Amino acid sequence: MSARVLVVDDVPANVKLLEARLSAEYFDVVTASCGREALDICRRAECDIVLLDVMMPDIDGFEVCRQLKSDPRTHFIPVVMVTALDSPADRVRGLDAGADDFLTKPVSDVVLIARVRSLARLKMMTDELRMRALTSCEIGVQAPEREVIADEGKGGRILLVEDRPSSYERLAPILAEEHTVDVEPDPAQALFHAADGNYDLLIVSLNLENYDGLRLCSQARSLERTRNVPLLALSNADNNVQLLRGLEIGVNDYLLRPVDKNELLARARTQIRRRRYTHYLRDSVQSTFEMAITDPLTGLHNRRYLEGHLATLAEQASVRGKPLALMILDIDYFKSINDTHGHDAGDDVLREFASRIRKSVRGIDLAARYGGEEFVIVMPETDQHVAGIIAERLRRAIANEAFPIEKGAKQIEVTISVGLATLETKHEPVGDVLKRADQALYRAKHDGRNRVVSAAA
Repeated sequence: MSARVLVVDDVPANVKLLEARLSAEYFDVVTASCGREALDICRRAECDIVLLDVMMPDIDGFEVCRQLKSDPRTHFIPVVMVTALDSPADRVRGLDAGADDFLTKPVSDVVLIARVRSLARLKMMTDELRMRALTSCEIGVQAPEREVIADEGKGGRILLVEDRPSSYERLAPILAEEHTVDVEPDPAQALFHAADGNYDLLIVSLNLENYDGLRLCSQARSLERTRNVPLLALSNADNNVQLLRGLEIGVNDYLLRPVDKNELLARARTQIRRRRYTHYLRDSVQSTFEMAITDPLTGLHNRRYLEGHLATLAEQASVRGKPLALMILDIDYFKSINDTHGHDAGDDVLREFASRIRKSVRGIDLAARYGGEEFVIVMPETDQHVAGIIAERLRRAIANEAFPIEKGAKQIEVTISVGLATLETKHEPVGDVLKRADQALYRAKHDGRNRVVSAAA
């Protein structure tokens, strides 16, 4: 896996050593000798991961990390503190500044490469989500990224998987100071518990008595409901092989026993913040997708979605030998509604019309706003006779009950004209069906409106 790693250290020998180690594993390496230079490189988006020394002459590593994590342009870049400082207080200080990990000099080659690879995978995933989420801004969706950055990572839901009472009786109260904590002492039930609990973080002991903790982590990564939930592993200090294997299969972070209280809380906050950020990005992508296929006024699918999905429905009907019906509906004299009562009243009519359409069609039917006051309903597995009954029922539902406008202050009469067509041959182009329904609609309007006309009539 290739990534560009920024090595920041004011000691040239340290820089050369890390550069040689990383280059041997085919990482691209850029270097900086001071904090300000590192900040400039990150702001120009010239790196994927930062290996950051703490003790530097201009700005120390803690402050560099704090500035990176508070800037929307750079807060998503993983930062690993690399330093000779090894007390729990120093690690907590680094984690509180936003660091993703804290490695102590001299750094083991194996641990360094495993950690960089793990964070490179995380960065690639985040970059893809960010790139898709940028579309939200381009189509006018407000992106509250600064609010996401300011999240303190508290108030999360945590599942602690630990079968030793002496351990979970100590750790659970610590975590409960900032989060809601559930303890699962039975590893065999942990995956089911995790899948149903909507957790922000899973903390898994790798030293379970009769169960392989790494297998549980691997299963959590393969299950759809838990695939994106951060994993924090607890391990003994002498079990590097197990930890490295954990990082390879998707463990996000780890703690060595004996667990320091403040470091546990700091690492939990870091993972929960990251979980919320990626969740925000996924929501943004989903929102963008929905906006791309949904008419904002009526909430129905838009013409773009209709044109893409209609061909699929027609193909399925042909393959299965099932009928397919399509109707085009047009609100009669809609221009006069706008001219007489104003465009806000016209919008009220369109929204109410869409609501009545939703109440009149089945779940398998596709209803879309085709443009202006025209709507299309596609009905799989529906022949012309049944489609005609549905169209007539919908026409009556519109004509028999007045439409409220101006927040219910007034009511107006509304009618619709409907053109109906069905898929006639197995390989008929779906565009021909739509055209015949449109021609039937024209006849309905020509013959006096407020009626249903079939293309076969």
